[in-house]
Amino acid sequence: MGAIRTPRDKWIEEGLRALDAGGPEAVRIEVLAQRLGVSKGGFYGYFRNRGALLEEMLDTWERGVAEDVIERIERDGGDARERLARLFAFVGSAESPVTSAGVELAVRDWARRDEGVALRLRRVDNRRMDYLRHLYGAFCDDEDDVEARCLITFSLRIGDHLIAADNGPRDRTEVLAAVSRRLLT
Repeated sequence: MGAIRTPRDKWIEEGLRALDAGGPEAVRIEVLAQRLGVSKGGFYGYFRNRGALLEEMLDTWERGVAEDVIERIERDGGDARERLARLFAFVGSAESPVTSAGVELAVRDWARRDEGVALRLRRVDNRRMDYLRHLYGAFCDDEDDVEARCLITFSLRIGDHLIAADNGPRDRTEVLAAVSRRLLT
């Protein structure tokens, strides 16, 4: 009986963890193999080189933070407010290697230095904003209000992880819940 190969998605997942921890420079085949407890030879059964792994990591991230999230929220139906509430809850709790805040921030930092990553990030951000416009537009008649809500919602997703300020007598979770309630009215 032959040896069981480490699945392709495990290499990608471990690559995303490395990206989260240290940016694209931290994604090294030898290090990933060591973390997976395998030889690096298995890597080449799936990927031609490190660049191919980085591309597949970005493909996985793009699909995971946009289309997979949208499909998950849409699957359970409901009106736009219900779907937004589910989206807020899911994004606030989803911490897989694909959807982690650390990977989100690492991709954004990477995009500052790599035009291809920047184009992909713009595509992902535009898809997310279009979905938010669709949801908010279902119950907000004012286009300016829709855009403001979309920008606030999206800014909270990205910026919350960068804000070190205290929230007075409340904890961050309470404040974010209050913001979410107001955005849904």
